[in-house]
Amino acid sequence: MNDDLTKMFAAMMAQGQDMAKAFAPAMQGMDVKGFEKLFPAMSPDMLELWFGKTFNPEGLDARTRLLVTIAALTVLGAQAEPQLRLTVRQAMTAGATKRHIAEVIWQMSMFGGLPAMHKALEIAQSVFAEDEETKE
Repeated sequence: MNDDLTKMFAAMMAQGQDMAKAFAPAMQGMDVKGFEKLFPAMSPDMLELWFGKTFNPEGLDARTRLLVTIAALTVLGAQAEPQLRLTVRQAMTAGATKRHIAEVIWQMSMFGGLPAMHKALEIAQSVFAEDEETKE
């Protein structure tokens, strides 16, 4: 890489780390090299799309991005259960309330159907219950 490209990539990854921290504070020590291990064939263009141009500080805040993600995962249905569990936890960490999460899921019933909405609500409720148990 030339020097300008190296600087741009470093800035892009720093910006991505800031967004990751906002999504989940536990990711604060995230190792950028981990992306290379997880996604060895991912092109720099895709990394830039997800963590550079798309995730920008002037855009949506982490809570809103996570609520939008919950909406998309709800419409996908039961195939996205692990991702939905994780995203519900991250959304709560980013400041979303249980009501925010439930409203987003309910609204998706018109796009993903009642079975997808029902499954997503069950998943969210189980995450809420796990969250309550850890607080006790």
